[in-house]
Amino acid sequence: MGHGEVLARGTAMEGDCLSCIKYLMFVFNFFIFLGGSFLLGVGIWVLVDPTGFREIVAANPLLFTGAYIILALGGMLFLLGFLGCCGAIRENKCLLLFFFMLILIIFLAELAAAILAFIFREHLTREYFTHELKRKYQGYNNTDVFTSTWNAIMTTFGCCGVNSPEDFEDSLFRLMNPNDVVPEACCQRNDHPGDGAHISREECLMGSMLFRNNKGCYSAVVDYFETYIYLAGALAIVVLTIELFAMVFAMCLFRGIQ
Repeated sequence: MGHGEVLARGTAMEGDCLSCIKYLMFVFNFFIFLGGSFLLGVGIWVLVDPTGFREIVAANPLLFTGAYIILALGGMLFLLGFLGCCGAIRENKCLLLFFFMLILIIFLAELAAAILAFIFREHLTREYFTHELKRKYQGYNNTDVFTSTWNAIMTTFGCCGVNSPEDFEDSLFRLMNPNDVVPEACCQRNDHPGDGAHISREECLMGSMLFRNNKGCYSAVVDYFETYIYLAGALAIVVLTIELFAMVFAMCLFRGIQ
């Protein structure tokens, strides 16, 4: 076998490998594009829905913030998938380089967020949240972001305070509302208006255990998300791995394009 034939076969194999990477990258980014389009659609629908869902979201700061996060994530994935598909199928070095840089920035941002979360994990203790609640929570001032967020958490999870309703003793809330033992967000809500089980707001505000939520929000939130913690960790590892492979594929294709 001559040197020219070996060289030709090597070039052919290299071309086949490059073609394989090209189509793998296209398929991979097409699914990213579809996922981004879906999230964009959901985010836009939530914000402009004329049937009243928008008002529900707007009234709840957690849902309102979540809708914008979905919108931003969908837009980012849409752009990534589009750049990856176009760069791969057109073999455009400029688009591939932009795609690589964008994924690299996202990858580094996620890595930085994970490191910061590990460093500042001591701030996610019961003591820290209790101290902040006592110092900043105002009760009925929904123009204050801290207060409105806590109201949304207590209403959504059916809880009161960080550890229990007693967290409001010697707090800013009691100084501002001396006649209320707990805020209205702690009061139990009647989910079935026709069954006769009326919830007394007045009794709740006076501190009656029968009409208020007695579970602390720290336990309520941890219990709610406990089943998702390991899933979220596994998903984060999968996402980071996919991003690494995407960067490798993009750079291989970039270097292989003549």
